[in-house]
Amino acid sequence: MSVEVNNESGYAVDEAEFAGLARHVLDAMHVHPQTELAIMLVGTDVMTELHVQWMDEPGPTDVLSFPMDELRPGTPGEVTPAGLLGDVVLCPEVAARQARDAGHSTTEELLLLTTHGILHLLGYDHAEPEEEKEMFALQRRLLLTFLADR
Repeated sequence: MSVEVNNESGYAVDEAEFAGLARHVLDAMHVHPQTELAIMLVGTDVMTELHVQWMDEPGPTDVLSFPMDELRPGTPGEVTPAGLLGDVVLCPEVAARQARDAGHSTTEELLLLTTHGILHLLGYDHAEPEEEKEMFALQRRLLLTFLADR
């Protein structure tokens, strides 16, 4: 699994922890071990530009996902083909505000958002109530199993 973590935000994070989380999620979703993923942490100015450009919405957001090869989860008997999964872009400043509101650490929020972004790259969505229920339950399970194993 090739996971590149680029921190351009100025916020201190353990990049190895984010790469480890990504590998955990991709393994659990039966994604080919030669799949590539990039995780970027950016400031609010960069995130605002991306949010306006790609979502046509003002201001910064917490996470954006940019899929490349449109890979989907595999199964225990059949992993996905190798490919370029895409990019997950995180904004620690927005995550810090959300973490305060939720009563947990910024790192925990960023790990949650990373999991959320990867699931979007794998085709999950939360536009409809049933989709949201499925995606958020999976996101929670993946994050909890990662945190329990570290």
